[in-house]
Amino acid sequence: MRVRRLVSLLVATAFVAALAASGGAASARRFAINDGAQSVSANWSGYTLQDANDAGLEFTSVTGTWRVPATTCDGGANASAAFWVGLGGSSDSANGLEQTGTGVDCTGGIARYYAWYEILPAAAVEVPLKVKPGDQITTSVNVNGTTVLVQIKNRTRKTSFTRALSVAEPDLSSAEWIAEAPSDCDPGGSCTVLPLANFGTVNFTRAATIATSHPGTITDATWANVAIKLVPETARFFAARSASSTAGATPGALSADGRSFAVSWLANSAP
Repeated sequence: MRVRRLVSLLVATAFVAALAASGGAASARRFAINDGAQSVSANWSGYTLQDANDAGLEFTSVTGTWRVPATTCDGGANASAAFWVGLGGSSDSANGLEQTGTGVDCTGGIARYYAWYEILPAAAVEVPLKVKPGDQITTSVNVNGTTVLVQIKNRTRKTSFTRALSVAEPDLSSAEWIAEAPSDCDPGGSCTVLPLANFGTVNFTRAATIATSHPGTITDATWANVAIKLVPETARFFAARSASSTAGATPGALSADGRSFAVSWLANSAP
């Protein structure tokens, strides 16, 4: 039996800027502070934050808001997309990921929308919260010691879901706001990135985080921020597998206050 993994750890990244400048291979996950650099992933698109100064930062809170984008399901092709905020999962030393958001699966030309949370390495959990295109969603992940609190609010329908989870060692190495192509995993743990469903554009707003008691937005100089472009063929270069699809996504520029940005679906994505 194969398992649909709603979201997964970031496939190894490489700096586009460094690659272009050097004409050669760039080191994976080498982040520069707030310089607008862009990295490439086979499954993520959005923004990630990390401690770039070895200051011992631990990200303990992340939140963001978006409207569920109406997704176009192309004929009978199966495709998926997930939108979330999370902590952990993007650094070289990452050993987990705490995240929550919404998703859409296209099966037989029909779109199914849902809300979920996931604490890797455990499987994702779909939550009993009605989600439809146009709904305004706010999600958050907050960590206090070994307690991870995930929350999803559907502001349009005035409903919410909250759950406190016990996690032995939460990953606090990063914070993210991401649109993702989920993966399909077999019992042996081998995963294939699924085709990214055509969600058009999703706008992340009200983005905020806390690291070692310091609150801030994506552009705060306390941490590094990096834009991530989803390019499915990137998987060829990093020994991952990607489903046969050229669809990807790219993040737009950050707003002046560092709280908002858009991610747009691309029919043909290239690094």
